[in-house]
Amino acid sequence: MRRLEEFSDAHLRVFERPPLSPPEAIERVYLIGICGKGMGALAELLAEAGFEVRGSDQAAYPPMSTRLSARGITVDEGYDAAHIDGWADLVVVGNAATPTHPEAAAAREQRVAQTSLPEALAHLFLRQRQPAVVAGTHGKTTTTGLLTHVLREAGLDPGFLVGGVMVGEEATSGLGSGPVFCVEGDEYDAAYFDKRPKMILYQPHRAIVTSLEFDHADIYDDWDEYQRAFHAFVALPPPDGLLVLNGEDAEVRQLADRTWARVRLYGEEGKEPASGETFDIAARGLTAVEGGQTFTLVVHGEAVAEVRLPMGGRYNALNALAVAAVALDAGASAEAVARGLGSFRGMKRRQEVIAEEAGVLVVDDFAHHPTAVEATIRGVRERWPGRRVTAVFEPRSNSSRRAAFEAPYAHALATADALFLSTPPLRHNDDPADFLDAEAVAAAVRDAGTPARAYPSADALLPDLIGELRAGDLALVMSNGSFDGLVAKLASQLSS
Repeated sequence: MRRLEEFSDAHLRVFERPPLSPPEAIERVYLIGICGKGMGALAELLAEAGFEVRGSDQAAYPPMSTRLSARGITVDEGYDAAHIDGWADLVVVGNAATPTHPEAAAAREQRVAQTSLPEALAHLFLRQRQPAVVAGTHGKTTTTGLLTHVLREAGLDPGFLVGGVMVGEEATSGLGSGPVFCVEGDEYDAAYFDKRPKMILYQPHRAIVTSLEFDHADIYDDWDEYQRAFHAFVALPPPDGLLVLNGEDAEVRQLADRTWARVRLYGEEGKEPASGETFDIAARGLTAVEGGQTFTLVVHGEAVAEVRLPMGGRYNALNALAVAAVALDAGASAEAVARGLGSFRGMKRRQEVIAEEAGVLVVDDFAHHPTAVEATIRGVRERWPGRRVTAVFEPRSNSSRRAAFEAPYAHALATADALFLSTPPLRHNDDPADFLDAEAVAAAVRDAGTPARAYPSADALLPDLIGELRAGDLALVMSNGSFDGLVAKLASQLSS
């Protein structure tokens, strides 16, 4: 990651921030970019804790704006330095804000105490708790939500902040009363004035690393730099803390040598590495069944519980093992863990069933990295066997829009039965020479034997998609953005 001094506008990024007041001395908190998922979750957490909260966003859009309004949180639409004049004790700057952002610049020039989202969370909520931080390239949101649910079912009432919404409830954060606080540990940078990975700032007591694969090419120069972020992360849990590692991932296993904490490896029984390492937490007899999968939970070689996980995809079984390791260490019984795993309804936009219309099952998923796309396609096949899977994909994230991902996407998307690919719009910070060629991806998928077409937009592909789908199909819509409302439009047109 680039050092602040390397930016052309370093004189605006490097400055002496006023020290943060003790939490008990802070009354009013202002959030720049409050309608973002993470910032909105923090706003709700602050309101629950009794702080006076308000904030701004370029467009106050639902569902977040509606939820914040219900909490009594004022949202200013548009950005104006006057919004914070003389009001805020603390300004939380979203990581999308640049140094010249009018409100961020005002906070800096007026020497108002300011911080990033992860630093604010750590300062105001985590210091007296035991943070359980879920990190890794893939699976963070689902694993954090599942951990929160299992600990709740075990009566441990954790605090939590998750980058998604658990099905069956609208909350993405909560104070809880127990010692554990569950946090999704993103490796993206914290703020324009703090380029450290967010996960570093949470100071984990217990930590999970689900996977390790190069991502976020917009802020990490190469694989070595990406790895170093995780090297720093796993060094944080204390000796009496816990580091839970995916033992099936060779890169993740190597992190065991970089921590002072106790280490637990997890994986499917029989998939142990050739080096002879064994899994501390394992799944025995993992079997895909209609609506999910079953396995025996094995701890240090002893079968302790039978689990029926209502989520498809082997990767979700591995996520469940990571959760079991942390929950058991936090004091949950094996029976409570199995009960919690079995009652989890999943996360919105993670294999979320939106509708079944005209015999077509419409499933929404957040997958955007090539590995996640391939795993999601495989997961829905296991969960809904016999259905023809039509993948509808938009490469929207800063990394996924890069030409370097063309071949990995073609490999992943060719595992579907058909592909409809939307070309993302060129943003101001995109390099046209390094921009992904959607037509090239579609051509490579066709060369692999899978029908594929690329379109300039979501609306452009919708008529052909409707014409292609038939009873018994599964339409798997994947994007880490709104996809211009494609999921709702598809469900609506199928029903008409």
